[in-house]
Amino acid sequence: MQLATVYTRALVGIQAPEVTVEVHISNGLPALSIVGLPEAAVRESKDRVRAAIINSHFEFPTRRITVNLAPADLPKDGGRYDLPIALGILAASGQIDDKLLSSHEFHGELALSGQLRPVHGSLPSALAANAGNRTLVLPAESAIEAALVEKADVKSAKDLLSICQYLRQQGELDQPDIQNIETELLDVADMADIRGQHHARRALEIAAAGRHNLIMVGPPGTGKSMLASRLPGILPPLSDEHALESASVQSISHQGFNIRNWKQRPFRSPHHTASGIALVGGGSNPSPGEISLAHHGVLFLDELTEFDRHVLDVLREPLETGTIIISRAARQAEFPARFQLVAAMNPCPQGYSCDGKSLCQCTIEQQKRHRSSISAPLLDRIDIHIEVPRLDKSALDSNAPRGESSAQIRKRVNQAHQRQMQRSGKSNTELSNKEVEAFCQLGEKEKQILNQAMDKLRLSARAYHRILKLARTIADISASKHIEMPHLAEAITYRSVNRFLE
Repeated sequence: MQLATVYTRALVGIQAPEVTVEVHISNGLPALSIVGLPEAAVRESKDRVRAAIINSHFEFPTRRITVNLAPADLPKDGGRYDLPIALGILAASGQIDDKLLSSHEFHGELALSGQLRPVHGSLPSALAANAGNRTLVLPAESAIEAALVEKADVKSAKDLLSICQYLRQQGELDQPDIQNIETELLDVADMADIRGQHHARRALEIAAAGRHNLIMVGPPGTGKSMLASRLPGILPPLSDEHALESASVQSISHQGFNIRNWKQRPFRSPHHTASGIALVGGGSNPSPGEISLAHHGVLFLDELTEFDRHVLDVLREPLETGTIIISRAARQAEFPARFQLVAAMNPCPQGYSCDGKSLCQCTIEQQKRHRSSISAPLLDRIDIHIEVPRLDKSALDSNAPRGESSAQIRKRVNQAHQRQMQRSGKSNTELSNKEVEAFCQLGEKEKQILNQAMDKLRLSARAYHRILKLARTIADISASKHIEMPHLAEAITYRSVNRFLE
């Protein structure tokens, strides 16, 4: 046989489009050419493939070899094409049987010895292969990750030789076993460590129950970062579907996916020097940014006013849509970005309260400049605005009563989350305007109070719907079927723009 076809997958965002590797061997001077828009790492695969074939005790054909990666207009990058190219050459030269090639997909980077090295993006590839009813063959390290996809037929291999024996029907490949993998619980500090700050603790519980965005304003040392770091410990558990979505984004990133952290919500905390591309993703070959890596998790922005205003404004659309589309001249990629934003900031450049009682010496102009990095449209998308004041000395005493633990709060949060799932199948923050009208109905007195708040606080239509969602979450925590006056009043207080943000 002079022509062989092997199937593999490319990566475009979190999608894994099919790539057909066609290998043709003809008479002529010995040469190996790869066509089909290969990038540098793919063009270099010819040397890795040649050495891997020879060191696996096969013969590398001394003829003209043409490798076509179709479709030709889809850019190909990375070492994932090494294995299918090598198998195509061996099949076209008659050294292995091609009967099983049509029902399998292959991904893997080859070492010069013929050993297989892991590749990223195994989860999207497994989802696509399962939809195409094909068996996916991967390096052993990558196969464990792909086995998270239920009903997917995944096989693992350590080297090129073992795969060739399998294709010759002279041996079997292992199937990855994820049942015996021990999960590692993230080391999340307990809410009981927080002294005082009862208002902030309550706001954090509401934010966790309804997945609402939160901003904390206060002088340094009042516990803003401590509160944010304890949020993952009280969040509701991830469903299998959401866990797989979150894991797929991590799988295509270069930092990789740790299967031991399976089903744990991500917590991302980028430094304030991060660029817009670092937050939303980008590059010539678009890769996910922090907002996508925080998908179904928490994005914590500490020292919010230290971020560049243009960097913060790129968050506005993803906060509404839950996705980010990165467009480049040659390609376009879409990444999920359904994250929960938690931000913390000081009230003035020096970190004090500018209240005349502290040591702050900021001028009015400095205060305005400090707050100008946060745009009104971004603040409008944050449901809960709270002040975290300086603690009294008595609250720091070792004999002072401790607050509730994360386990106690998490129990109430989970119960409220279950009520939302039973009612609408989603968190309250994800409700559409039509769903808000259906599930967040108010009585006449409550409507009058909300209308008065709209006029007095000059709130937008977006804020109107977000107050209703927030009130619905507070009612869920209270196990109330209807939004009552106390629930609505508390929601309005959280939406009252803090004096430090005016």
